[in-house]
Amino acid sequence: MNLTKEHLMPAEQPSKATRMPTFFIPHGGGPCFFMDWNPPDTWRGMAAMLKGVMETLPARPRTILLVSAHWLEPQFSVTGQARPQLIYDYYGFPQHTYELTYPAPGDPALAGRVATLIGEAGFDARIDPERGFDHGVFIPLKLMAPQADIPVVQLSLRRDLQPAAHLALGRALTALRDEDVLIVGSGMSFHNMRAYGDTRFTALSQEFDEWLTDAVESPAERREALLGDWEAAPHARLCHPAGGEEHLIPLLIAAGAGGPAPGRKIYSEPVMETFISAFRFD
Repeated sequence: MNLTKEHLMPAEQPSKATRMPTFFIPHGGGPCFFMDWNPPDTWRGMAAMLKGVMETLPARPRTILLVSAHWLEPQFSVTGQARPQLIYDYYGFPQHTYELTYPAPGDPALAGRVATLIGEAGFDARIDPERGFDHGVFIPLKLMAPQADIPVVQLSLRRDLQPAAHLALGRALTALRDEDVLIVGSGMSFHNMRAYGDTRFTALSQEFDEWLTDAVESPAERREALLGDWEAAPHARLCHPAGGEEHLIPLLIAAGAGGPAPGRKIYSEPVMETFISAFRFD
């Protein structure tokens, strides 16, 4: 496990002392942090990372804009509800995990602002007046912001998962970082459901993770070139099978909004025999 206080501390940028960073976080497997696993520490390191994120911020966010891998639409969409309900979009887990709560309010005003920025970038945008929060939102936020007192707006992926479009969307949202909005991409840096627990994937997932880390830790121009062609990475389609890369694409939005400076890895460890990482952009 690679998790230290030093890794979580924000970079020193005196001229941008109040600018929010952006993050790409893993949200685990279903409601994994709120149930028993064997071995018991399977998700402990990831949970510790999520619990420590907020204390590294330069200030308390006004709102969290969270991009979940579990919401795909034909056009970029945002939640417009003032009181979003939860969507328990996981299956076969213990009954108590369908009784988890996260009563964070929405932020209709921010939803409108996000839709405007998306439109100004040349993309179609939609405010969904009924959509609630899926588990890619409320599961990690129950650890990151357990009081549920920070408003949350969820942003969808576009169903075509086109890398260039999602990087461009991230760039269009950069201004929100100076408006006390915390932008979080929620997915998994490795997401092959058939590979979890299979030791044959340990080394190749590590090689993909090393490539991904090099891409993230590059200046923006190189970073976007690499991430825009992520399928060329070593073992890319073994780590994210064709049609299932939705768990990687939130990283592209976080990176696009991340600005010119290199990003950095803030967490990495093998989970269920595969390497999983989280990244931050200041």
